[in-house]
Amino acid sequence: MLYGWHPVAQALGNAARGLHRLLATENAAARLAEEFGGSLRIAPELVRPSEIGRLLGPDAVHQGLYLEAEPLPAPGLDELPADALLLALDQITDPHNVGAIVRTAAAFGVAGIVTTVRHAPGATGVLAKSASGGLEHVPFVTVRNLAEALIALGERGFTRIGLDSDAPASLDTLTVARPLVIVLGAEGKGLRERTRSCCDVLARIPFSGAIRSLNVSNAAAITLYALGRPQA
Repeated sequence: MLYGWHPVAQALGNAARGLHRLLATENAAARLAEEFGGSLRIAPELVRPSEIGRLLGPDAVHQGLYLEAEPLPAPGLDELPADALLLALDQITDPHNVGAIVRTAAAFGVAGIVTTVRHAPGATGVLAKSASGGLEHVPFVTVRNLAEALIALGERGFTRIGLDSDAPASLDTLTVARPLVIVLGAEGKGLRERTRSCCDVLARIPFSGAIRSLNVSNAAAITLYALGRPQA
């Protein structure tokens, strides 16, 4: 269940996304027709905004669009590119945070986000809205055990960088190359001990102000900027 301009428009443009039902207001349908040159993969049902609001609730900012679609196929660890940049999420459950991380991951060319079956949010409409279309570009790789997945990635040559506010190493001192996986922990708890032990390096963001921590999605953006750019 996707809603809002960016999630719905990106899904409509993704041939891998199976589509079932599209509801649109008259204005939103006209905008879609202009965006896609009148060639949509599914015909919209024209409705009033209140009809979409009844489906989603009063707090959803749907911008006149609602789409029922199939989940995207999820690759396995062994299907990821040999030179991939990955994120791994250690029990980050808030869909707004995960959605924001997905959006940033899409902006930095992340090949996949590794998360667990349990203690992880589903690809809900809230997450998709926060991701602003990023779900169509960054697949989730779901594993049963994050530590075992990190060990397997290490055996494939991935450098595993864990973000830790108390780490001795600073992000700006690291020189890394792909393949690379950046491991993020939940706000408050941080990385679990087992997860930490599976990282090659623990690093911190070098703060200079009075506040020494950030929302995990902001921390992900800074870390991807610092470590995710191709090395010269």
